[in-house]
Amino acid sequence: MPMHRRIARFNRAVLNPITRRFAERFAPFVLVSHTGRKSGTVRKTPVWGFPTPDGFIIALTYGPQADWVRNVLAAGQCAVVYRNRAISLTNPSLLDADPRTQPLPKVIKVALRVMGVRDFLVFPTRIANW
Repeated sequence: MPMHRRIARFNRAVLNPITRRFAERFAPFVLVSHTGRKSGTVRKTPVWGFPTPDGFIIALTYGPQADWVRNVLAAGQCAVVYRNRAISLTNPSLLDADPRTQPLPKVIKVALRVMGVRDFLVFPTRIANW
């Protein structure tokens, strides 16, 4: 089960502004730039994301109904900054899977499993020169 919405509201108001300051530079964080479905406003959301052999994967710690996820799915694209590298990602799809089966660092698999996270946003974009 993803984290409770109260925690999400607290994180959005308090922790996200802090996390945005370093998310671009330090894994497992990435900074996702997405455009609001209704407002058209460009927003930046810090999340856990990782390059994979087949593209990129983002853990959905608040589930697939989070606003930023819905924005990315509606647009069919987003941009992320991972370790100071800007990457354009397209063709997102939702994946419901056990974290142990995903190409993630072991400590992240354990953390996601403890948190009950089973949802991921995957991008089949091949990224050269990791």
